Amino acid sequence: MISKFKRTKIFVSLALCLITLCANAAAPKREYYQIKLYHLKGQDQETRVENYLKDAFIPAMHRAGIKDIGVFKPVSSDTSAGKLIYVLIPLKSLDQLLSVPKELEKDAAYQSAGKDYIDAEYKNPPYSRIQSTVLRAFENSPMLKKPTLSTPRNERIYELRSYEAHTEKIHWNKVKQFNAGNEIGIFNRLGFNAVFYGEVISGATMPNLMYLTTFSDKASRDAHWKSFSDDAEWGKVKTMPEYQNNVSKNITLFLYPTDYSDY
Repeated sequence: MISKFKRTKIFVSLALCLITLCANAAAPKREYYQIKLYHLKGQDQETRVENYLKDAFIPAMHRAGIKDIGVFKPVSSDTSAGKLIYVLIPLKSLDQLLSVPKELEKDAAYQSAGKDYIDAEYKNPPYSRIQSTVLRAFENSPMLKKPTLSTPRNERIYELRSYEAHTEKIHWNKVKQFNAGNEIGIFNRLGFNAVFYGEVISGATMPNLMYLTTFSDKASRDAHWKSFSDDAEWGKVKTMPEYQNNVSKNITLFLYPTDYSDY
């Protein structure tokens, strides 16, 4: 016979396991993101890549079940960026990095619409280089959020930031500051309209994290950052001893969404 004490102990253990399983099931699974950066030599390449993205790639990705593809260009005042096109692709798993291209190979509509890009000759390529960065969504922001902006797209400011760190350990400290230190929560409270926060797991400037915030225009962007710098909670977080000296370099890029971007 099992004693009353043992029965109670077993019941409590089972209850705790059930609670843990329910919590894990309810928590959104963290997404992955790929940022493809096209380096372009001139207007001809820019037009060809844009036609490919608009007419072939994005429709095919939608058919493959991947929604919310973002396509962005540097704002005209950002002369240091050159001719670039940024493509943000949300992924449910890293397996999709390999499986989705195979699906596109079988997509006849994609192959037809993207023929100029796909079958380009070596003497006339549609781009100079493609740079790829792969990220995993932050624990406290596990899924991409589409921004809600009503201003014309060419007026909007999408601010892509990369925070580099001296070492991997210091990098994880900055990630912790966003999550446990509630930096994400402060941004949310102040209306920064963030699209994603991501840990870079493969890229050219590791160790680093990246995030994308959005604003209706430049004046709104400046006002939001002023409110952030003046925020009392942020004032406390940034002075905590455990979060000091955890960024070695901050790269800030100002982008705007193309007419055919999903957001």
